Amino acid sequence: MKVVGLGQCSLDNLFIIDSFPQPDTKKEVIDWTTDGGGPVATALVSLSRLGVTCSFHGIIGDDEAGNKIADSLKAEEVDIKGLLVRPQSCSQVAFIAVEKGSGRRTIFWKRPSATPLQADELPGNILDNADFLLIDGLMTEASFHAVRKAREKNVPVMLDAGRVREGMIELARLCDYVVASEEFGRELSCNSGIFDAEAAIRHMNSFGARASTITLGDKGSITIAGNEIFRTPAFRVEVVDTTGAGDVFHGGYIFGLLKKWDIKDVVRFASAFAALKCRQPGGRAGIPTLRETEDFLSAHV
Repeated sequence: MKVVGLGQCSLDNLFIIDSFPQPDTKKEVIDWTTDGGGPVATALVSLSRLGVTCSFHGIIGDDEAGNKIADSLKAEEVDIKGLLVRPQSCSQVAFIAVEKGSGRRTIFWKRPSATPLQADELPGNILDNADFLLIDGLMTEASFHAVRKAREKNVPVMLDAGRVREGMIELARLCDYVVASEEFGRELSCNSGIFDAEAAIRHMNSFGARASTITLGDKGSITIAGNEIFRTPAFRVEVVDTTGAGDVFHGGYIFGLLKKWDIKDVVRFASAFAALKCRQPGGRAGIPTLRETEDFLSAHV
């Protein structure tokens, strides 16, 4: 099995604090970790740990952060031949404050200073022997190019829809699966009042995907496949940090699809996989093994 990913990668600096401070005060950090991050990159890392061959396409700068991002992916056996280094530019970085006890977080991030990956920079063989394509839609031109190539080759595509950005809806209409954040659902609904997840997922169904899911944090997720809507509750674990949980969810979702499981089993596996990640700080340290996830699911029938 092989999954190709196209999108963001980042260097995440994550620190644990006992509570969020007031402005103009000091706060001592309890713990600090630095690791690779980014939605598509972390999803591929989670898939690699499940035994799936993965290759990543994106950009970094020629800075220390870029070197660390590349090393973090290589250490997880993710192919980074498609990770291009932009000279004299800065990589994407994030600083993430996590509240001890609640797992709540605040993310400060800076996008890379370099030009996004362009369509003509993608290799012609990007999807050779690929079983799946994962995109986040942030590099619009390259994303559309990759998706159209995937459709030509009958390679299924998942869109990680974090926000309703320019071109995102048009891109979603070309994808086989759309897994979105609650923020995407709210923006899609254009409703500042009470969020109606069922109305949002019905709207997403008009994109024409085989299945669409909105993740809802500790409220689980809602999915539509065909005309059937179902909810999947979140699994209860001792939450240390939710950073990367959505990315790991995407990885688990793709794994289930590759295994050709029923969509309800796909979402349940992804939910457990993501929940178990939350037991450790950082987006990747807590990613469980397949055996851990299977044992957890067996104990929560």
